[in-house]
Amino acid sequence: MSGTDLKNKELIAEGPAIILVEPQLGQNIGMVARAMANFGLFELRLVNPRDGWPSEYAQKAASGALHVVDAATVHDTLEDAISDLTFVMATTARPRDMIKIVRGPQEAATDLRRRFVSGEKTGILFGRERWGLNNDEIAMADEIVTFPVNPAFASLNIAQAVLLMSYEWMKASGQDPARHGFEAQMHPVAERRHLTALTDHVVSALEEVGYFYPQERRERMELTVRNIFTHMKLSEQEIQTLRGMVAQLQGRRKKRIESE
Repeated sequence: MSGTDLKNKELIAEGPAIILVEPQLGQNIGMVARAMANFGLFELRLVNPRDGWPSEYAQKAASGALHVVDAATVHDTLEDAISDLTFVMATTARPRDMIKIVRGPQEAATDLRRRFVSGEKTGILFGRERWGLNNDEIAMADEIVTFPVNPAFASLNIAQAVLLMSYEWMKASGQDPARHGFEAQMHPVAERRHLTALTDHVVSALEEVGYFYPQERRERMELTVRNIFTHMKLSEQEIQTLRGMVAQLQGRRKKRIESE
């Protein structure tokens, strides 16, 4: 195919955001960008990249996928990177001690495609090259994606993992979006920053009444509380209502204490 033919091709740029948590090497980020561009993804978000950004090595390794590299955004925290999203999947090869739906890449991509058609803003989390995502980071996701790999050799590098999900995303475009039309949610799910504000508020209120006891179980208890609200797929109005309820309960408790 000639260069002119390639220039006449439409550039596909859509789909979920790809979020790399603390990526280490610019070369790996560039290879991720190349994999994304191969299969029509374009939104790359970087959480605290170890060697800083922008990266000359990323640009070289991207092999022409500069529209992905140049548009990449950098975030200090994962909370900030997902704050505007309504649905997040986390990739991991290891079993985790938390209650979340676990999907394979094909099923996950089909679900992401359905959400894309219905107007949701979604993202996929990928962890560090050496040890992936930690439990706190996975707790921020709605569901888990895991790959069917050799159990005796389950290690994928970050570009491979992104390539697999990107391929399944492109393949899922063969699904008939009309078939899923009535499966769309009846109300828009709130952006993640609103959900984070709610869970922070609830955790703070529970701390005030000494709920997190004993102290050695506090971390697990807090993760469970946050997961409860993540599962609920709340709208922004529902979150505002819940925050108002929590604030009322806090105010009534304060008044009761002051009157005693």
